Amino acid sequence: MTPTPPTPPTPPTLAVWKFSSCDGCQLTLLNCEDELLAIAGSVHIASFAEASSHVEPGPYDLSLVEGSITTSEDAERIRAVRAASRCLVTIGACATAGGIQALRNFTDDPTPVVYARPEYIKSLRTSTPVADHVPVDFELRGCPVDKRQLLEVIQALLAGRRPNVRGHSVCVECKRAGRTCVLVAHGTPCLGPVTQAGCGALCPAVGRGCYGCFGPMESPNTAALSARWRELGADGPARARAFRGFTAAAEPFRAAAEQADREADQEEAAQEAAQEAAQEQAAREAAREARRP
Repeated sequence: MTPTPPTPPTPPTLAVWKFSSCDGCQLTLLNCEDELLAIAGSVHIASFAEASSHVEPGPYDLSLVEGSITTSEDAERIRAVRAASRCLVTIGACATAGGIQALRNFTDDPTPVVYARPEYIKSLRTSTPVADHVPVDFELRGCPVDKRQLLEVIQALLAGRRPNVRGHSVCVECKRAGRTCVLVAHGTPCLGPVTQAGCGALCPAVGRGCYGCFGPMESPNTAALSARWRELGADGPARARAFRGFTAAAEPFRAAAEQADREADQEEAAQEAAQEAAQEQAAREAAREARRP
């Protein structure tokens, strides 16, 4: 009797999901090209709408989620994705910190201003990260995410180990590359000292300050950086705008921006008080001059 050959092991299933985003992080995965082919050979891609219209039902061993939660449908769908996924990883600034669309969290409702028929718009008042709605196993930051880090996360989680993604600042990347610090040498406002590494310090490499695309590093000293910017002449509104970028809703940057707003109010109040004092002084001097014979 011919022995029955052993059944080959079932490859792990991978799913990629889009919520409120620009698709840039999914495109980063597609742009992996040769590396993606290697991944495709070791996993079963069950759902990846950016690459194929073919979608298979769960459960999934690994789900990559791009985008923030901005509608009630998003909130319901992410719960379904979480329930169907053994491991869920959020990728990109939108999924991990609400994205650039989270700027609406800090203003009056813009819907009536933007849309002629706002009653047709069914979005939530805020844009929030996925972790505000369901448990997340790992967060990979960036706008978009870094190709090398993305591959490391996929390979690590499929192998059952923790991804080796460093939490140090962009400044470390600048120093390793031997680049001149734009903040120290030129007085250019830069978020590099408080931003997590991953981009290769792209902006400082061309003489620009870091914009904080990868969000706050571990234990960022935003107060010290904001104080240094103030010494360089950046007023409160400018400092608040700097922290309200791609990852405005990330807690350290949100708190830093709110502190800059408070300092701006204090500066404005101090200027108004100084102007009033100057006007009163001028009025007293004018009164003295009028009483002179």
